Amino acid sequence: MVSIRRTIRRAANRLRSSGGRDHGMATAEYAVGTVAAVAFAAVLFKVVHSQAVQTALSHIVTSALNVSL
Repeated sequence: MVSIRRTIRRAANRLRSSGGRDHGMATAEYAVGTVAAVAFAAVLFKVVHSQAVQTALSHIVTSALNVSL
């Protein structure tokens, strides 16, 4: 039990004394993440608004509404 506590304490001390090397994302990382999110949203928008997907979704909703219980 003492060994586990000592190991946890050492790990916590190492994390606290990391020297401030990494305190989160930098501005460039935020920019890259934002561009990636926008690109993904654009692709998703195109896919959802395609005629094939709209037809499939319409068929799924119609089938679900016509189910007899």
